[in-house]
Amino acid sequence: MLRLQKYLADCGVASRRGAEALISSGRVRVNGEVVREMGVKVDEDRDIVEFDGQRVRPQNKMIYIMLNKPAGFVTTVSDDKDRDTVMSLVSEIPARIYPVGRLDYDTEGLLILTNDGDLTYKITHPKNNVEKTYEAEVTGNISMDTLTKLRGGVVIDGVRTSPAKVEVLGATRLGTRMKVTIHEGRNRQVRRMFEAVGCIVKRLVRTEEAGLKLGHLPRGKWRRLTEPEVNMLKKIGTGRKSSADVSREMFGGRRIVNRSRKK
Repeated sequence: MLRLQKYLADCGVASRRGAEALISSGRVRVNGEVVREMGVKVDEDRDIVEFDGQRVRPQNKMIYIMLNKPAGFVTTVSDDKDRDTVMSLVSEIPARIYPVGRLDYDTEGLLILTNDGDLTYKITHPKNNVEKTYEAEVTGNISMDTLTKLRGGVVIDGVRTSPAKVEVLGATRLGTRMKVTIHEGRNRQVRRMFEAVGCIVKRLVRTEEAGLKLGHLPRGKWRRLTEPEVNMLKKIGTGRKSSADVSREMFGGRRIVNRSRKK
């Protein structure tokens, strides 16, 4: 939520002080109602703000969103097969944003969306070794030999994957709950890694990416990234540090608590 005068300033209507004068003169409406009082707050994603009868929106504002993607959505802006896309889950955002990278149709979890092309490049370029962590429920024999193979890299389409961080979290009704951290982005990589050692992934959730943690954000919901989180992401690639290194420097190893956005 933003104070109305700051919102008007972000839209380029006037300075904050000038915006206060416009509000006092009755030239500003919020959701159809004239507002003359100072201190009124608006939700930039939902409220309709008008100046002299014309709707106004922030100019060239960078938007950074974390979405908890459910299964059954494609990670594209549009789909020629008319499948549901993740954009339908953030349809109230009053700007063109797009997904940073992809999550498979049947994979859930943390997905970043933004309109910041430079940041998208930092996160998705292989040279920056951005780590992505998944929790997987798998069937099959998870032996020490299986773990050793996954950690050392397995061959997919004739190419060995980079070493991965893999650990067993516990048993589930489907089989075994696993935690896997990789920094590559090959197609359906985690699922295919397990297939290469004779296991099948029944459910896959991305819980962390580039130092961000999904936390308790409800499935299908989104929230804006905090300023410290955005600053952390912008440091990716500085001196070729990994996203994990940047996260430790920014937050000192402290857990980032995610508060889900109510919609």
